[in-house]
Amino acid sequence: MGDLLAAPAEAAAGLAVYGARAVDASAPASTRRALVDAGVPGRLAAQDPTLWGPEAAAGAAVGLGWVYAHRRGRELLPQLAELTAELADLDHVVLAGMGGSSLAPEVIARTTGRPLTVLDTTDPGQVRAALADRLERTVVVVASKSGSTVETDSHRRAYWQAFLDAGMTEAEAGRHFVVVTDPGSPLEAVAAELGAISVLADPEVGGRYAALTAFGLVPCALAGVAVADLLDQADEFAASLDRTEDNPGLALGAALAAAATAGRDKVALVADGTGVEGLGDWVEQLLAESTGKDGLGLLPVVVESPDSPGVTGTEVLTVSYGGALAAGDVPTPGTATPDVAVNGPLGAQFLAWEYATAIAATVLGVDPFDQPNVAEAKEHTTAILAEGPPASAPSSVEGAIEVYPASGVAADLAGALRHLLDGMDDGGYLAVTAYLDRHADVAAAGLRPLLARASGRPVTFGWGPRYLHSTGQYHKGGPQLGSFLQVTGTVDVDLPVPGRPYTFGELQAAQAAGDRRALTGRRRPLLRLHLTDRSAGLAQLLDAVGSLRA
Repeated sequence: MGDLLAAPAEAAAGLAVYGARAVDASAPASTRRALVDAGVPGRLAAQDPTLWGPEAAAGAAVGLGWVYAHRRGRELLPQLAELTAELADLDHVVLAGMGGSSLAPEVIARTTGRPLTVLDTTDPGQVRAALADRLERTVVVVASKSGSTVETDSHRRAYWQAFLDAGMTEAEAGRHFVVVTDPGSPLEAVAAELGAISVLADPEVGGRYAALTAFGLVPCALAGVAVADLLDQADEFAASLDRTEDNPGLALGAALAAAATAGRDKVALVADGTGVEGLGDWVEQLLAESTGKDGLGLLPVVVESPDSPGVTGTEVLTVSYGGALAAGDVPTPGTATPDVAVNGPLGAQFLAWEYATAIAATVLGVDPFDQPNVAEAKEHTTAILAEGPPASAPSSVEGAIEVYPASGVAADLAGALRHLLDGMDDGGYLAVTAYLDRHADVAAAGLRPLLARASGRPVTFGWGPRYLHSTGQYHKGGPQLGSFLQVTGTVDVDLPVPGRPYTFGELQAAQAAGDRRALTGRRRPLLRLHLTDRSAGLAQLLDAVGSLRA
């Protein structure tokens, strides 16, 4: 790491990118030079919607507001100050949102050390735990651009019923909600019916680029974050966006694109331990949803630490991220040196990664603002809720694990796992998707490093349905090289979704089944393992995976 940091960096406004020029120089021709010759930095700073081709121009014309969203975010500061004062007695902030609506606030809260409960699941156990936590002191931020996100609508319904069941009047319950949505969305009308406060978001910023809009600012301000500092950091960094030199966003975007075009299309994201917490999860959804389409894309792989399996590889570009950093500051003896290091304040990080992603998309030739395959799993979920779950029977039951392999695959657990790993395509990857409680069943995340070690291939991990709003677009629209391990679990105590003919458990099961239908429809290898006892099943599964050998 020290050698990387000792090399010249590209820096602006306290954010530095190390190693990017070396990645660009390793390509047959300089991607950065081609971008500069085409005037891309200045055109992107000027919000030119033609950068991604004529078919993308219309969407880009109304999707480039993120470039200067931090400046419009300042207009919200007086309203946020009033809001936090008015709701000062409600000190437990719950954010009900999916994808970009929840991932950026979670990073901000973790990095600044402020408490924020993020509810982006349909697991009934996780929802019930949130409802039981300090209900009388809870303010629920319901965040959805479209206003029709099924998970967020279900959370809103559950909290409304919980407030009424606790003895609140409808007027009192309405005070416990703050709605963030686009102007004219169905959720704006719902907010008026509830008597809830509405904060309208910028309609010219897509969800995954909305970190410095109302979606990121409202919940964090209520949680006590000094959000003006984030806007200041982004504003200072924005002065670099049109430069051909001293432009860290350009350096990062050119490195991502140069690596991808040279066959290094997996991006390992690793925190360097210098004060930016959880940024990899936000970058994951930004890169995957923005580039993973038309059979192309960058696959982000969030890894646990610099020495975790899967950090390096011939197809992998390793990028570390953190806050303040100087040469030699990170003691990482015996760990792999990243190819690129990105260090600086969080507000600048958000803008730098958004800019770099848009830059990389110009080289890849994809529209960074659409998500053409996201609706597919939703449509399958809706159909399954209407028609009932598909009938199926396990090929075998071992302890607390039911095994559901593809037809013709070994029926036992070890054989099915081995078949999945051995059957990965050249250039392929494994995605683990866990439709479980990401707090109570957190041990499931340990599957990623174990499978990366056993397979020697890039392995991603995502919580369902959270991942559907993140890497789900890449898995379905990007290069069709993925293999999938889906883990589901028995629901011991279910929870109704008020006003709907299904429970949270039924919704979660339908989402998992819809996801399977979308993936198998693409003829992708998929193994489902169902835990009849979650705790015992996870322990058993971790042991089984740990015994596999590469």
